[in-house]
Amino acid sequence: MDGFQRRREQKENAILQAALTLFMDAGVQKVSIAEIAAKANVSQVTIYKYFESKENLTQLVLKFYVDQIWEEQKKQLNSDLPFLDKIKQITFSKSDYANQFNSQFFQYFMNDYSTGKSYVEEIYTREAIPRMIALFDEGKEQGFIDQNMSNEAILVYMQMFKDYLQQKDVSLTVLPMTEDLITLFFYGIVGKKEE
Repeated sequence: MDGFQRRREQKENAILQAALTLFMDAGVQKVSIAEIAAKANVSQVTIYKYFESKENLTQLVLKFYVDQIWEEQKKQLNSDLPFLDKIKQITFSKSDYANQFNSQFFQYFMNDYSTGKSYVEEIYTREAIPRMIALFDEGKEQGFIDQNMSNEAILVYMQMFKDYLQQKDVSLTVLPMTEDLITLFFYGIVGKKEE
C-alpha cells in the first residue's frame, strides 16, 4: 500500500470512528456531518468525497461497528478458555455493547437488522453460525451442554431469538432487557444448574 492509500484509509477510519462515537452518544439523526468532520479532524468535503452522503456513511459505520464486535467475539470464541468462561465473556460483552448505544442509534441499528438483508445477517450466516456450532460441540465435550441436544435444535432456538429481534419496533422494548435476554438464552428460565 502506498502512502496515499494509507493516508486515505487512516482518514476513512478516523471518520468512521468519529461518526460511530457521535452516533452512539446522540443518535444518527442528531449528528451532523459538520460534527463528524470536526471530531475526525477532516473537512466536510472529505467526508462527502469518501462517503458521498450521510446515509452511505451511516451504513458503513454500522458495518465498521459490526466488524469491531465480531473481531472481539472471535477472539473470545477462539480462546483457550473453558466453555463456561467463554459463555460468561460473551454474555458480559454483549450486554456491554447494548449499554453503549444511544436508544435512537440502537433503533437505527435494529431497523437495519430487521430488513433481513443487513451486514449483521451476512456475518451471522457466513461466520457466526459455524463458530457457534463449534462452541456447542465444545460445550458438549466439556459436559455443559446435554450430549443428546442436537445442534439443529440449538440453532432453531437461536433463530427464534433472531426472528423476534428482527421484528419492527422491537428494539426499544428489548434494549433495557438485553442482559436478562442473553442470560435467558444461555441458561434458560431455570437458570444455571448447580454442580
